[in-house]
Amino acid sequence: MSQLKVIVIGAGQRGNAYAAYALDHPEDIRFVGVAEPHERRRNLFAEKYGINEADCLHTWEDVFIRDKWADAVFICNHDRHHYKPTMAAIAKGYNILLEKPASPDPEECVEMAEAAEKAGVKVVVCHVMRYTPFATRIKEVIDSGEIGEVMSIVHNENVGDIHQSHSFVRGNWSVTQESAPMILAKSCHDLDMLQWLVGKKCKSLSSYGALSYFKAENSPVGALSRCTNGCPADCPYDSRKLYLDNKRGSNWFRSVAAGYDNPSDEDVEDAIRTGPYGRCVFQCGNDVVDHQVVSMLFENDVTVLFSMTAFTPDTSRSIKVMGTKGQIKAHTSEKNAKVYRFISRTEREIDLSSTGGHGGGDTGIVASFISYLQGNAEPNISEIRISAENHMLAFAAEASRLKGGALATFGDDSSFTLA
Repeated sequence: MSQLKVIVIGAGQRGNAYAAYALDHPEDIRFVGVAEPHERRRNLFAEKYGINEADCLHTWEDVFIRDKWADAVFICNHDRHHYKPTMAAIAKGYNILLEKPASPDPEECVEMAEAAEKAGVKVVVCHVMRYTPFATRIKEVIDSGEIGEVMSIVHNENVGDIHQSHSFVRGNWSVTQESAPMILAKSCHDLDMLQWLVGKKCKSLSSYGALSYFKAENSPVGALSRCTNGCPADCPYDSRKLYLDNKRGSNWFRSVAAGYDNPSDEDVEDAIRTGPYGRCVFQCGNDVVDHQVVSMLFENDVTVLFSMTAFTPDTSRSIKVMGTKGQIKAHTSEKNAKVYRFISRTEREIDLSSTGGHGGGDTGIVASFISYLQGNAEPNISEIRISAENHMLAFAAEASRLKGGALATFGDDSSFTLA
């Protein structure tokens, strides 16, 4: 295979993030079609990647009415709408890069894996953490044996209070039944990364968490239902400050609020005056958690503690991997990780520098996907069968949380039961 011909389903933030690889590597990949119901997003994507008007489609169904007309599809529409286009693409013989989570339904995850295997197509799920220097270089140290056998890991996902308010209170991932539980929507690639680092199967887990702060009873006195209605409250989540005055979160938050890249201040102001991103964060009807912990026991008595919380000033991740001969400490905001060795009582640093979205993961996964389709060995590829098994960690964690921390135990087929 020379140049990979791809159709994108969903030309929003994630579709554009993966497509950007083609701008730097046109010899590897070319976009020949786009399916996107939002007219402006569809047109902007088509213009950027030189797609013919006849191949600019409104729905994913339009893609599969035709005989197969590309090598692969990137499926980047909303979480709850992955299953049908994925199954249609498999039936047509397309290879697939599938945005995470694969599906908020565990049975659908398994069905997609089985269908891909039966059809002989390759489906890779976008667990981008695996493809970041942050993760790959830690994995290299673990596999080298430098810190001995891994005994425990503590991993923190700092969602960030502004990111929480934007995506998981006001945004598309705020209501479980409309998207997915937060542990799946936000953290399924963290759980995937942890299993990948440990290199063993999870035997059991338990989880606690709740929506404790971003709800009506914590609304400031006198707060109105919309920030743009002259709300008098002095609130850190005032949409006028976040999206117009201070422009927190760079252009990404503004683009999501407006619905397309590089909006003007007037476009953003109109969006927050009429759309979901101008609502009071304490009056949004959201139900996903704002903090959650998962305790996991893997084979060989390896223990892992994962914590996800909104209550941090930044969006970042930190990890400590503790082994029999040493430990690794790393933080995504730092350029180097520290490897400490017990035998010498010395510490060395490893380079974690990266470029591109998601700490280099967006670029890394597209490069690996192309290489995988070209028949090259990609031992760390997050293909659909592995992904479906690791999704079960998130499904089990949410089931445990809803049962007050009940113990979830995994069978050989990665299915789980609650005690």
